[in-house]
Amino acid sequence: MRKIGIAVLGMTWLALAVGCSSQKPYGEEEQLFLPGTHRQVWAVAPAINLSGQSQIDPLLQSDLVYQELQKVRGLTVIPVDRVVEVYASLKIDKVQSERQASEICRLLGCDGLVVPTVTAYDPYDPPKFGASVQLFVRPGTFERMPKLDPRALERSATPTAAGPPVMPETHNMAQVVEMYDASDGTVLEAVKAYAKGRTDPNKPLGVDEITVSMDRYCAFGYHELLSELLDNLDEANAG
Repeated sequence: MRKIGIAVLGMTWLALAVGCSSQKPYGEEEQLFLPGTHRQVWAVAPAINLSGQSQIDPLLQSDLVYQELQKVRGLTVIPVDRVVEVYASLKIDKVQSERQASEICRLLGCDGLVVPTVTAYDPYDPPKFGASVQLFVRPGTFERMPKLDPRALERSATPTAAGPPVMPETHNMAQVVEMYDASDGTVLEAVKAYAKGRTDPNKPLGVDEITVSMDRYCAFGYHELLSELLDNLDEANAG
């Protein structure tokens, strides 16, 4: 009787071990890195809403950008509430020139100011999210990068096959603009890559955790935008 009990116990442990080994691991999150050798400090400004959707919370959007920027190696990030305080002291509600951005950076003691802009927002399945991320930097920090006029951003809420118009270049400002439509296969592949390390593959939703929550889908969009922005800065430095 004792031997049977030991055998049953051994089979139970074996079944548990096999079950645990069959579970998929979380995996590792994709890491983003700031180009260059020196650590920098960036601040996040309140988001600008050009989508026409009134339910968007600009501070929540900025917090999502803040969370994604905190994961970038080589970067220290100042949260949006500090920038709001500086806006109030300057009696402005948004940045309208590079000179203003430079003054905000000076007052905060930071190297760059990140300004998110929401251009399209549709939380229904499949979700759609259009956004821009502008980086204003202190003079001499990076090479010149392409600039898109705010009116072009507003028009990009309804993107065309030709894409947004090319605008003149400007010093000390980098910008990326994209639309993420979850019905697009390429976007879904990017969502799967982003979900690795950020979702539990053993839960029923799995990767779908990203697309069923608009906040998480926006975070995915900002991650992609920041990745593109950092790549552009790296290419600018290399050039």
